[in-house]
Amino acid sequence: MSTTPSSAPEPTGSATRRRFLAVSSVAAGGVALAACGGGSGGGGGTKDSTLPGIGNNGKIGGGRRGDAADQLFLAGFQFSPPTNFNTFAGAPAWPAANNVAQYVYETLLRFDIVSGELKPGLAADYKVDGTSSVSLTLQDGVTWSDGTALTADDVLYTFQLGKIDPTLTVASFWVEADDITASGDTITVAINQDRKNVDMILQQLAVQFILPKAVFEKVASETGNKLASWETTELLGSGPYTLEKADQTQIILARNEKYWGQKFYGGLPAPTKIIHPIFKSNEDGNLKFQNGELDVMQQFVPQIWKMWESGKPVGTYVKDKPYYVPGSMPMFIFNTTRGALADPAVRRAVAFAIDYASIAETAMSGYSADVQASLIIPGGAEDKWFDGDRAKADGWSFDATKAEKTLTDAGYAKGSDGIYAKDGQRLGPWKLITPQGWTDWNAALEIVAKNLKAIGIDAATNFPQQAQVTTSVANGDFDMCCWYVSGTNPATPWQRFSDVMSNVELAPLGQTAFRNYGRWTNDQVNDLLEAAAAAPDDGSKKQALTALDDMYRQQAPAIPLMYRPDEFFEFNASNWTNFPTQANDYAPPMFRGAGNDWLFKIKKIEA
Repeated sequence: MSTTPSSAPEPTGSATRRRFLAVSSVAAGGVALAACGGGSGGGGGTKDSTLPGIGNNGKIGGGRRGDAADQLFLAGFQFSPPTNFNTFAGAPAWPAANNVAQYVYETLLRFDIVSGELKPGLAADYKVDGTSSVSLTLQDGVTWSDGTALTADDVLYTFQLGKIDPTLTVASFWVEADDITASGDTITVAINQDRKNVDMILQQLAVQFILPKAVFEKVASETGNKLASWETTELLGSGPYTLEKADQTQIILARNEKYWGQKFYGGLPAPTKIIHPIFKSNEDGNLKFQNGELDVMQQFVPQIWKMWESGKPVGTYVKDKPYYVPGSMPMFIFNTTRGALADPAVRRAVAFAIDYASIAETAMSGYSADVQASLIIPGGAEDKWFDGDRAKADGWSFDATKAEKTLTDAGYAKGSDGIYAKDGQRLGPWKLITPQGWTDWNAALEIVAKNLKAIGIDAATNFPQQAQVTTSVANGDFDMCCWYVSGTNPATPWQRFSDVMSNVELAPLGQTAFRNYGRWTNDQVNDLLEAAAAAPDDGSKKQALTALDDMYRQQAPAIPLMYRPDEFFEFNASNWTNFPTQANDYAPPMFRGAGNDWLFKIKKIEA
């Protein structure tokens, strides 16, 4: 395994975060490759072309022959044999897990990570009534793949499942909602008036798959309302594909020729089948991708530019560095209950000590722009909330001299061992932890440890297994760690501020936390979070988010180390062209959410 998992947008709630971590594990197993039967394929990139959505070098392949010519080979979501397609299971097989590609199950709304828009899904439109309610109208003629109608009753039952089994991820919907009702095809969500968090409601509507009541009502009965325990190898969804086959080597989805959305999308998706081979590691998939045996994937590829420089028709959404649209920010989190880490001056000194450019180039293969001192990601959907001038004026950047001055100004002095201390409190020894095998995060922490030692802070890396790190982070049993917070979604940046700074239900040490792992405390932050959540318009929301970001920079309870894409979207134009790119931006570089759009627009290369 060569990287951390993608950063999935997620609703709040323990079950979701636990499942993210479970799904992210790249387990050994599976066989190698689904053959591109009958095809000539190849990733040589033999033709120059001016067609849109092709390799970054302007090349395309020669196309495949036979059945494989009409099939899309995809990878990066399933690394072990699929055993259970229950969307509520701890680690459901692709594509049943919530908030992945909407090939079989679909959501009411679909999020676009570039524009920040919520686009129609099963709902044709939506309307927000201040902070009191959200109403949606279902598309006309929506059906399940067996031909039966998908109705408002299915929608209501899907969200009611969170009450039927409070351990399910959908239960977090009821933190933000008071009620959900229907009148004909119009569905209305009454927002919790104690929280008034419209964006979190929209986030739920954009990530929760709508499920067939007829199926899950029966499952609830048979399992005694323990729906996560259900095991199934079947899927009944409303999406453009159905599950045809799943075994040790691959998962095959077949096009639903009676898909309800043909009128909405202007036809059926181009590939007759989507085939996800199961690889043992990213490296296996990367090799097949380079050779044109995969058309599109979501995997970390070190130095991907070498593929198109060697003549392969490989492309990315952004043609030049950083090649990907930023969608998440792995955080360097301080345990503020441990010694001098409680001092914001120490945390800000660490922030000045880190060589972010080296992390971007070394750990992220140059896939990250210069990281800013903000919990808001500049560029893309969150850009309208970002204040670059304040981040520059009040924040930090790599400056070892300023890091040491920050410490000396706060009264710290170096001892005979070269390590800073104050009032007998030495800066270290501290361990920097993140899971073993998450190589980009491992490399980032090695750089941080080196930087800290250079200014006189005693720090060293430690990379235990993922399960151990997960427990240590959640229980507050760490000094400093690199860990995940919310990626870009309809509720960010608010949700990310909540992840890092919220003091609501702050978990004591030794008990599981689902946010604010560093146990940073402040008597003003919850009011600021509430004001931002309930802001009635964009102007007041930006004002509240700016106040939160100002507090964040003063206190630095965590530091972003790099930007990562929400999903690594990379394609090989050996058999298909017209993939979405910055110059061909009819769809975002996504698999989930609004990412379904490009399936209907890619064009086959005739062999």
